[in-house]
This record gives sequence, C-alpha cells and structure tokens, in this order.
Amino acid sequence: MEFIIRKMTEEDWDSVADIYMEGIKTKKATFQAEIPRYQDWDKGHLNIGRFVATNSNNRIIGWIALSPTSSRCVYKGVAEVSIYISESCRRNNVGYKLMNRVIEETEKENIWTLQSGIFSINEASIKLHKKCGFRVVGVREKIGCDADGIWHDTILMERRSKIVGI
Repeated sequence: MEFIIRKMTEEDWDSVADIYMEGIKTKKATFQAEIPRYQDWDKGHLNIGRFVATNSNNRIIGWIALSPTSSRCVYKGVAEVSIYISESCRRNNVGYKLMNRVIEETEKENIWTLQSGIFSINEASIKLHKKCGFRVVGVREKIGCDADGIWHDTILMERRSKIVGI
C-alpha cells in the first residue's frame, strides 16, 4: 500500500475524527465515548508530533498526536502518544511509519520519553509499540471504566530516546 505522511492540519479534523470514532467503536482503543470538538482536542495536544498518513487518493488513513504528561517542567521531555489507523488500512505498516516519524520529530524537539497507555486487550497496538522500541513498564489494573460500565486494565509502555537526555 502506498501512502505518505504529512503534518496534520485543522482542516484534517473531520477525517481524523472519523478514524478516532472507529477506534472508539472497537471498545479497546480509548475510554472516550465521543469525539471532542477540534478546539478542545487541540488544547489537550502538543503542537509537535501531529501527523496524518494519506493514501494515493489523498484520503487520511491514520493519524498520530502527542499529549503532555504533566505540567511540571521536569517532565517537559515526556509525551503521551495517541495513534489511530483506519480499520481498512491496518496491517499495512501505516502505524509503524507514523510512529517512527513521531519518534524522529520528538528527538529533534528534545523529547526524551514517549509513553502510551494501551488497553490490555489491544494486542495489535502493544505489538506495534514493541516493534517501535517501546517496553512495558507496568500494568494499571482496572484504571478506567468504559461507557458500558466495563473496567479495563491498561499496559503502560514507554520508549526512552537513545540520543536525547542521555
């Protein structure tokens, strides 16, 4: 499958939101039950590390973005990854290429640790993160309850840069 990766823009939001909704519907990607307005989503995410993958028809097939993990200055080099791939394009290296693009950019921006909280039942995401150099650092037991009242464990994974903050 041919695709390119480019910076995400506000104009991409409708397509990004559609893919986000696909993730919500799986019930194994996020505790979110509905899509936020772009303005709310934008406030909660860093300006760096926002990318989309587009196919040969310029249709968005995946996206990645970063959130701060803390307001404390000591953690300014730590960010949380959100990555979503269109159901029709999974298992085509879209996630792998998006993740590696964000790793490359974050290291240029002095981010030394990327982390992700992944539902323990989301085997594909755990596998992707491991493939991209993340390691399991813990399990959060029944950390959150979804819209159906089901409590889920999440796997906390992180990737420590080998070139920033060493």
